[in-house]
Amino acid sequence: MLQVTRFFDLDKTIASGIFEGVDYPWQVLPKIGEFIKALGPTLPKEEYEQAGEYIWISKTASIMPSAHISGPCIIDHNAEVRHCAFIRGNAIIGKNSVVGNSTEIKNAILFDGVQVPHYNYVGDSILGYKSHMGAGAITSNVKSDKSLVKINIDGQVIETGLKKFGAIIGDNVEIGCGTVLNPGSVVGKNTNIYPLSLVRGFVKENCIYKNKVTTVCEIVEKQP
Repeated sequence: MLQVTRFFDLDKTIASGIFEGVDYPWQVLPKIGEFIKALGPTLPKEEYEQAGEYIWISKTASIMPSAHISGPCIIDHNAEVRHCAFIRGNAIIGKNSVVGNSTEIKNAILFDGVQVPHYNYVGDSILGYKSHMGAGAITSNVKSDKSLVKINIDGQVIETGLKKFGAIIGDNVEIGCGTVLNPGSVVGKNTNIYPLSLVRGFVKENCIYKNKVTTVCEIVEKQP
């Protein structure tokens, strides 16, 4: 069992209630849409406005006119949704978060302070408090053979029962530019992932994830 609090400070999200009674954080992924539909109507009308069917946006959030937002969705206080962002639904965007240029969010929870600011794809994933994805970093959420996602943690294989599962990224994680998180990647709190990494499986908290060098580049002068 991986306790949710091993990855997340549940005081740092409007979605804390969705994690009650689960053994593993990814078990909430199929529940995000219905959770939003239930929570949205209870939000204070003086603080949030309903901007469409099952879409609630804080009055202090900043939304660029070119952004596209589909419900169910909640965008919390002081969040920033930038030019041409694409929020496809079943998405919770936390306080002070940034969803940036050409970034796509689908069936995901972004805790408060998350930054996905440049050309990111976040699907079927949970990003913890103040986690950050560098430019072009993405979560790959479906295996190439379309089989159900399994996770190997300390030699124990855990069946998730999910065909679509991107990543669990803990609080204060830094994901380097151009990184691909393979389906079912789980990254613990305070870990740094080097740029251009290919992440698979479980990376524990308080670590630095470095790619091994597999090729040697050669630079030669041009001949006249």
